[in-house]
Parts: sequence; structure tokens; C-alpha cells
Amino acid sequence: MTAYFAFFGDNSALLAELTLGHVLLSVAALLIAIVLAIPLGAWIGHLHRFSFLVVNVGNVLRSLPTLAIIAIGIALYGFGDINITVALVILAFPLVLTNTFTAVESVDPGTVEAARGMGMTGWQILTRVELPSSIPLIMSGIRTSWVYVVATAYLATFAGRQGTLGDIISNIEGYDLAGVLAAATISIVLAFLGDALLGLAERALTPTGLRLAQRVRTTGPIAEPAPAPAPAQA
Repeated sequence: MTAYFAFFGDNSALLAELTLGHVLLSVAALLIAIVLAIPLGAWIGHLHRFSFLVVNVGNVLRSLPTLAIIAIGIALYGFGDINITVALVILAFPLVLTNTFTAVESVDPGTVEAARGMGMTGWQILTRVELPSSIPLIMSGIRTSWVYVVATAYLATFAGRQGTLGDIISNIEGYDLAGVLAAATISIVLAFLGDALLGLAERALTPTGLRLAQRVRTTGPIAEPAPAPAPAQA
């Protein structure tokens, strides 16, 4: 245990450098997955079609081992940033896609029809009604994807990409068990910290009316004060 704590002090500069690289790689992969998955999932959910395809594609991609994707990537495009980034995008993409599709598709049909009755176009309904109502579930998928990505980014070492916490985690001979545990601890902290920050972003992006509706469903309607008793007549 002493060696574990000593590793943080003796290798603080190295840990800071590798942590930054770990975060940048994870953020880049997650952002690419978001850019690809949210528009696709939102449009399919808006059309209320291809649900079978979305669910099955998501299940297939989630079942693929990341290490196997890296191995296939080595044969296709070699070692380096592209290899690990593609593997992490494939890891994050299905959750964001499925949650976005489910969220948009499950928006109250009455709300959508009311918007259509007001003369809104399909694009306006999607961007002004369906997507704002879907933010909590979409953000849930993004938060879960972040945890998966940041916990898996150490595999960058096996893809030939240096500069992440995987440099330590995969090199127990060079850094001993204390170093591996220290790097793993930082990875866990990054997962929780990122999830907390995304939770704050979710709260900021969720429309106020939707937050109030969620609070009412959770705690029940606010009880109205009882009317004052009528004055007694003489």
C-alpha cells in the first residue's frame, strides 16, 4: 500500500501526461460517436421506421470485443490513432444510437400531433419538440458510453498508440503492481468525474418544463393547502 501511494508522488508528471492523453482520446472517440449516432437515431425515431434494424445493429456492435476490433484494424489500417479511435467509436456508437432512437420514437404522440396542427414541418417537430423532450434519455446513453470508453481506452497500447494510461496498465513489469493500480484508479476517477460533468450538462440542457414534469412523477403532485374552515354562525 505504501508503494501505491508513493507511485503518485514519484511519477506525478508521467501520470498527468498520460491522463491528459487518455482523456483526449476518450473525448475524441465519444464526440465522433455522438456526431454519427444522434442525427441517425433521431431521424429514424422521427420516421418511426427501421426499429428492428437499429436494435439488431446495436446489439451486434455491442457484442464485438474491442480487442478483436483492434486486431482486425491492424490488418486493415495498421497501428496508431485511427485503429484505437475506430474501436472506441464502435464501442460508444450503439448506446448513443439506441437511446436516441428510443427517446425520439417514444415522445408523446399527442404532443407531436399538436405541433403538426400548429403548422410545424417535420424538421421543426424534430428539432423543437422531439429532440428537446428526448434529452434525458439521450444523455443517459452518452454518460454510459463515456464510462465504457474511458475504461477501455487503455487498450490503445495494443493498437500501437502511446500516451494513455494503458502505457502503465499494460506494463506491470516496468511499473510493478503499484503503478498498475495507480493508473487503474485514475481511470476509475475519470469515469465517475466525466459522468458527473455530463449529468450537469444533462440538467442544463433539459427544458425546465420537462424537469418539473419528471419531479412531479417522482415525488407526486404538490398537495394544495386545505381550505380554511367557514366561520361559525351565531
